[in-house]
Amino acid sequence: MKQLAPELITRAASFFRVVGNETRMKILCTIAHDEVCVDDIAENVQMTKSAVSHQLKILKDEGLVKSRRNGKNIYYSLDDQHVVDIIDIAFIHIEHKSHGADCSCENCTSKS
Repeated sequence: MKQLAPELITRAASFFRVVGNETRMKILCTIAHDEVCVDDIAENVQMTKSAVSHQLKILKDEGLVKSRRNGKNIYYSLDDQHVVDIIDIAFIHIEHKSHGADCSCENCTSKS
């Protein structure tokens, strides 16, 4: 890994602190591939609209989520594909670690 600027490290730590919250991770997974309104997000993550709105503000302030108003509804989606990619890689890593020596993922089988 190349030498990184301290500010970049600080911003990355902030990103992972925000994403590292289980509730926010559920919200990110809910909106990972489609625009979703607050009502549907709240139903999916089994939280009140108010609680979801608070978490969405944190995600939006971090630049992970964008919103679009359509009449009375506000629809949320991920700001860019990088967020999806990072979440996908995290899940791949977790699954890989859970398989241990029996892992058959591309990274493990290419070492043989």
